[in-house]
Amino acid sequence: MTLSKKVEGLINEQLTHWETARNNYNHLENVIVKSVVMPNDTEFYVQFNPQRIISSSAKVDKASIEKRACFLCKENRPKEQNGIDYNNFSILINPYPIFKKHLTIVGNEHTPQQIKGNFKSMLDLAKNLDEFLIFYNGPKCGASAPDHFHFQAIEKNILPIEKQFSKIEKKYHFKNGDNNISTLENIYRKTILLSSNNEDELCFWFDKVYENLKNIIPSEPEPMMNILAKWESEKWQIFIFPRENHRPKQYFSEGEEQILFSPASVDFGGFLITPRQEDFNKMYAKLIEDIFNQVSLSEEKWGKIEVFFIENEL
Repeated sequence: MTLSKKVEGLINEQLTHWETARNNYNHLENVIVKSVVMPNDTEFYVQFNPQRIISSSAKVDKASIEKRACFLCKENRPKEQNGIDYNNFSILINPYPIFKKHLTIVGNEHTPQQIKGNFKSMLDLAKNLDEFLIFYNGPKCGASAPDHFHFQAIEKNILPIEKQFSKIEKKYHFKNGDNNISTLENIYRKTILLSSNNEDELCFWFDKVYENLKNIIPSEPEPMMNILAKWESEKWQIFIFPRENHRPKQYFSEGEEQILFSPASVDFGGFLITPRQEDFNKMYAKLIEDIFNQVSLSEEKWGKIEVFFIENEL
């Protein structure tokens, strides 16, 4: 039985026997989604999903993390939550879903959220969970459990960046058949794309990009980034979103100026999750462009990445 088929069985079992998860997945029937088309025809989806307030408003500072038990550690999970053992991970359903199939893939050891040393596992998961898109939220840009390493996964071909992929302008920095490095142009968030059927080559490229980002985005414990990974047409596609900031200024405003929107991987993929109706109502082209200008890389830092590609002949 394939891993994807085992996961289908897990989802069915959990939604049958775990009431909290079943109720939250049933709530997805009531979420509202709207399309926002930008001036250049780039499309975003916006979802109003009250169940995601826990993630969007999560306190991820060191003091808050130290005060609470880790909810991803096995001993602290709900007794109803079962999973699938896979290599050094446990594959679980996410009890606070964005989509009808939403997984959390948790490292079995309580180690910090850092992609370095775990990128190869991401590739392996993408290939073996080939009906899913795997995503990684950095410890300072979307991970609500930065103290425990984990990925998440949703069904493939839901996010706008996937649906619009063939139409997106790409600037190639290296191309050899199906293996290439490019940047995606004019989609309102800075994006690096690695595409290859060669695992070792992808790991080499990723390490080079990672080390360069460390110099451009001096943040600890790692440069701020979100990553999407999937296995498509017998090769990997890796979307890397370097980050300037975790949250936009509107998140910290008060009164009517406040927008409780904390973008992570799914949002950078073009599917914006809003847990409050008032924020959902405000999400139109001008505001979306402003928010991504704040949280994505500045033009100056993006220019340094372009120079890096030229200097390394990538």
